[in-house]
Amino acid sequence: MTDATRDPVADLRRIAFLLERAHEATYRVRAFRSAAAAVEKLDADELSERATAGTLKKLPGIGDVTARCVAESLAGEEPVYLRRLEATAGTSVDEAGAELRALLRGDCHTHSDWSDGGSPIREMAEAARSIGHQYVVLTDHSPRLTVANGLSAARLREQLDVVAELNRELAPFRILTGIEVDILDDGSLDQSDELLARLDVVVASVHSKLRDPADTMTKRMLAAIGNPHTDVLGHCTGRLVTGRESTGQGKRPESQFDADAVFAACAERGVAVEINSRPERLDPPKRLLRLAVEAGCHFAIDTDAHAPGQLDWQPYGCARAAQCGVDPARVINTWSAEDLLAWTGH
Repeated sequence: MTDATRDPVADLRRIAFLLERAHEATYRVRAFRSAAAAVEKLDADELSERATAGTLKKLPGIGDVTARCVAESLAGEEPVYLRRLEATAGTSVDEAGAELRALLRGDCHTHSDWSDGGSPIREMAEAARSIGHQYVVLTDHSPRLTVANGLSAARLREQLDVVAELNRELAPFRILTGIEVDILDDGSLDQSDELLARLDVVVASVHSKLRDPADTMTKRMLAAIGNPHTDVLGHCTGRLVTGRESTGQGKRPESQFDADAVFAACAERGVAVEINSRPERLDPPKRLLRLAVEAGCHFAIDTDAHAPGQLDWQPYGCARAAQCGVDPARVINTWSAEDLLAWTGH
């Protein structure tokens, strides 16, 4: 339903207000306030003509996102960007994040000392159980990531036997089998189809050539999302917002890709977008997380834990999910293990 009385200036200022209240970056707030000031200077006819002709972006202070908001508002529609912000405007983020954390039954992205984690599988599983999880997905790295001691096909088969034995001992707690599989340069996955088909959950992530051009990265990600074995798209931008003291690794910018196309593909193919809770990642950024919400994606709030204590990092991801209006029902690790496995097709 459209509203002929919508005011694009008021909508832009409301967005800026909500961004300020959510402690978003100052430059993002300024973008909406600057756009509101630019629009306010135009008479109604010129504003309408520019929106129809698609020339709003030619005005100083108006970019892609703000132009889209103005066009939507002029059409009598609540701007999508504003709708995402309003979805969480009346709820305490801390309260909503805590409620979401209480709903989580497991973690879909963890590592053991079989690849680059620091602890044995049993220790990771017992730690997950101790913080209230019903299951944990073991997702050690695939072969190409040699720096992380990625698992060859033979080692992965051996790990599956170890997990089966541990599950007999730890029941009713479950270790679900999985992998964090590299998305290769052509978008294929770094493990055999036969082994991927045996796993409960497959997290596919880009770890190489993170600064490829946007069109190259987009094609690569779309190919991986289209693979029938892919269940979760891991840390989609690959960014590091802080350095890693343990490795001496510094900050890393986001990979560039067509987020609209990637999230639309995830929604269509039933691939969950990971909300990576590692403090140095916090991936995807909130603006992209909101896009994924609007696209109708499912999500996995994961820790990417490489040590037992890191399994308790999920509150970081839950807070971001709450800020961005993620529906808990669309978070796959709020589901039971049986429902999760039914969704992944295993």
